[in-house]
Amino acid sequence: MTGFFKIIDLRVIRNISFMILSILIFLVGVVVYGIILNLREITLKEAMALKGIKEFQKANIVIERSEFSLSLFDDSTLVKTYKASFGRNVKEPKKVNGDGATPVGVYKICSIDTASEYHKFFKINYPNLKDAEEVLRRGGISLKEFENIKFNYYYADCTPFSKILGGNIGIHGIGRLNFIFKNLPFVYNWTDGSIALSNENIDELYSVVKKGTKVVIK
Repeated sequence: MTGFFKIIDLRVIRNISFMILSILIFLVGVVVYGIILNLREITLKEAMALKGIKEFQKANIVIERSEFSLSLFDDSTLVKTYKASFGRNVKEPKKVNGDGATPVGVYKICSIDTASEYHKFFKINYPNLKDAEEVLRRGGISLKEFENIKFNYYYADCTPFSKILGGNIGIHGIGRLNFIFKNLPFVYNWTDGSIALSNENIDELYSVVKKGTKVVIK
């Protein structure tokens, strides 16, 4: 009987080993396929040359949640479109703090952090006045908090973090796991509501965007 159980144990170990090896081979294949897809992407400089643009005059950004994309424009001219990841909740726009959704609306880049754990972070002025008005109408925030958001919206770069609405939303890189995430051939939404691009793509944006750059999220 002892020998019989040893044979069973060896078979179990062998099957588990084959399963683990198969999973590893699959994961490596997925990443390699993603690398091949990324090799086909042209740089921002190449995209600018194709459009006859030597220097950006008025950069602005349009983000399509349904397309998982971030498009960079020079005024009304589309220059380049990037693959983007969003908040874990992709079914609806952000409404309250902690819902894991990405906000929808018209914003601007209000600060730029080049020492972020996510490589670079372009914070947007969420919540904006419309976000605050909608929550005030539902009774979610007090008039005092609304007036505070309103004051900062008009007179400060960034609006303050709200316990109800949340905040600290923006466009950022991936950080330490950049090689893995950027080479996935599919979109994996992993942020708390921000928009994530690869570190290399966020560096391209950094070369042309600035505080005040318009950001439209649809």
